[in-house]
Amino acid sequence: MKESFEDKKYAPVGVFDSGVGGLTVAREIMRQLPKESIIYFGDTARVPYGSKSKETIIRYSRQIIHFLESMGVKAIVVACNTASAFALEEIRPEMKMPIIGVVKPGAKVAAETTRNGRIGVIGTEGTVGSQIYSEMVHRHNPNAVVLGKACPLFVPLVEEGWLKDSVTIEVARRYLASFQESGIDTLILGCTHYPLLRSTIRDIMGDGVNLVNPAYETAQGLKRLLGQYRIANDGKGPSTSAGYQFYVSDAAEKFKNFANSILPCEIKKAQLIHIEE
Repeated sequence: MKESFEDKKYAPVGVFDSGVGGLTVAREIMRQLPKESIIYFGDTARVPYGSKSKETIIRYSRQIIHFLESMGVKAIVVACNTASAFALEEIRPEMKMPIIGVVKPGAKVAAETTRNGRIGVIGTEGTVGSQIYSEMVHRHNPNAVVLGKACPLFVPLVEEGWLKDSVTIEVARRYLASFQESGIDTLILGCTHYPLLRSTIRDIMGDGVNLVNPAYETAQGLKRLLGQYRIANDGKGPSTSAGYQFYVSDAAEKFKNFANSILPCEIKKAQLIHIEE
């Protein structure tokens, strides 16, 4: 099976998220795998995913994967914790190409690096309610205690660009208060929006709590996956520089402006597509 993928070495990697949060994953892929091209889809018309049903998330994910497949990608990164929690295992058997989510890489690192076995997870209502991080952590560290906290306001605050706003800081203090007395030494940022609030979360939780960024770990996992399938771009193909394409289901200009505020390169355009058609 792996051999049949080798002709896809120079094809792009598909990345998708409910909105702009997955750009933190794209950013890590750009940094860690600079020879890879990326086609990113942000489902900005239907964000947030965290409050929607499992069935709806699976339907959305199938639509987006179909779009990315039509664009000729060689692998897919589900850069959304909610979609990784609800849809990935359901869809994986249907896939003909490698696919990776953001939950497993972050959970593995948290399980392996905790010193006292007490791990916190913050995420959307869907991700925290699914208990997926707890399940994944326990695969690697059965004795770990995993405490979850849904932080639904973080996504709209990040999407609004209020990263350092006093309102955001106050909301974060309220959400994280229970963790400050819980004795955790590791906190998983279980939503791809949350690394953009890392400094605020760090200030509140203190240096004694290790913050696990699944975006970073997912890029590492993608690197291993592409190597396993022998489809990592060696930079010797028809194009010597990685290309990045961005597609959204709504608010293209707002998305482009936000992307340019956090990505290491400037994007000229985010193309609007009607994903349900």
